[in-house]
Amino acid sequence: MDTILEQIRQELKNAASETNRNTSQRFFKEGEQANVYGVKMPEVSRIAKKGFQETKGRTKTEIFALCEELWQSGYLEETAVACYWSYALRKQYVPADFEAFERWVNNYVDNWASCDTLCNHTIGEFVEQFPEYVSRLKQWAKSSSRWTKRAAAVTLVIPARKGMFLNDILKIAETLLSDPDDLVQKGYGWMLKAASMSESFVKGSSETKKEHLETVFRFVMKHKTTMPRTALRYAIEKMPPEMKTEAMKK
Repeated sequence: MDTILEQIRQELKNAASETNRNTSQRFFKEGEQANVYGVKMPEVSRIAKKGFQETKGRTKTEIFALCEELWQSGYLEETAVACYWSYALRKQYVPADFEAFERWVNNYVDNWASCDTLCNHTIGEFVEQFPEYVSRLKQWAKSSSRWTKRAAAVTLVIPARKGMFLNDILKIAETLLSDPDDLVQKGYGWMLKAASMSESFVKGSSETKKEHLETVFRFVMKHKTTMPRTALRYAIEKMPPEMKTEAMKK
């Protein structure tokens, strides 16, 4: 094992507690709990930042290999460190990096927290830089894996807030529309909510935000009879009261 990983794992063990372990499991459904040391996330971030400083002089390929080993451990805190490191390298991303990110989603993600941390930041940043890869997210939405399907949606949450990829977001939501998995429903509902809240600076006009809100509202109204209520509630959460009332009508 690489000495950096030895150090990371020892620090996580030292910072762990039974109390934190029990508390963290409350965020997961019975039977879906993540494997954890029991370390609070601010402390995990501190350990990740310190460890990343120790990687100075190593190539991106070498650091991604360390990330892969962290993912393979199955521990939530180690995956958080891997996500911190991969996002810290965002200025060095190239198109070929998508293969590693896709492998991590398909092979290692096994809980919503790891899924969202990886996708919101590392993969979300990647598709902002290389928007042609949104087409791969559309393929993810057709996967048989709950995590790959959730990843297709939550990757676009932060870009959605910036007013990006609206048409692609609607396509992904349509693909996932009737999915029976509540974590997939929450994922695409969150994506739609983010799109409805898109920031007004995209076109230099407040009209952009209004247009995106109205577009998402029309999508919800078109599909509300088939959209699971969980997804619908997530999607309309930040809409004006009159829109929410209309969307919730039977």
